[in-house]
Amino acid sequence: MYPRLLTTPFFTIHTFGALLAASYIAAFWWMQREGRRQRLDVEALSSLALWSIGGAIVGAKTLLVLRSLPEFSSMSGADFLSSVMASAGDFYGGFIGAVMAALWFFPRHPQLRFWQSADICAPAIALGQAIGRVGCLMAGDDYGRPTVMPWAVTFTDPGAATIGGAPLGVPLHPVQAYESVVCLVLFVFLVWLLRRKRFDGQVMLMYTLLYATARFVLEFFRGDADRGFVIGWLSTSQFIAAILAPLAIGLLIVRRRRSVSVLRPI
Repeated sequence: MYPRLLTTPFFTIHTFGALLAASYIAAFWWMQREGRRQRLDVEALSSLALWSIGGAIVGAKTLLVLRSLPEFSSMSGADFLSSVMASAGDFYGGFIGAVMAALWFFPRHPQLRFWQSADICAPAIALGQAIGRVGCLMAGDDYGRPTVMPWAVTFTDPGAATIGGAPLGVPLHPVQAYESVVCLVLFVFLVWLLRRKRFDGQVMLMYTLLYATARFVLEFFRGDADRGFVIGWLSTSQFIAAILAPLAIGLLIVRRRRSVSVLRPI
């Protein structure tokens, strides 16, 4: 793999960092494009995207620190800051952080409706994930379990071990590629659903449900122990996914019933 795109005496461009930036740009582009199609306030929607990205960055790093608290507590201040800044953090922490930023944003921008805007955000998130996980694969981050499958990947670049922690010379499940493909398919489905949705919130809640289900399964193919575990074999992401999936189902039912009651003649 290629953990570094460019190395000079003055700076290094890491593949993961470049693709992470590309994922944010792609998500931002999608939100603007769809906002124009729906004739929404694109300027306000762009502000929402920036606030959500900021919340995602803070939330992702916060969850990283919380799940690795014993490790971080033994570091010096400089090492702690360096480690946190170098890591992208945990996706679900970013997701929760973005939601919290959006909840702060919407009361201050009444020209946008929460659930309608959330439906625009859902495909953008999936698109960004599809790109970002390729960066994880390039860097050896979030690597998979050992496998004998013919499509296994074997990391040989020492940078994959130092940057992402992947073991070298061991055939592994390309779980990063699995998730990238899943998110790309999810993006296509969500775009299709966005054109046919029956009520506001349906697209975002379907994303939450489907991704949580997929992530719960994909975690079984992961081999990086530092992703954290909550209850024995249940990883941090599986624990959060197990909460979000039934919550999404419940909200889908509530939103569906409310839309039907609004449409029903009196």
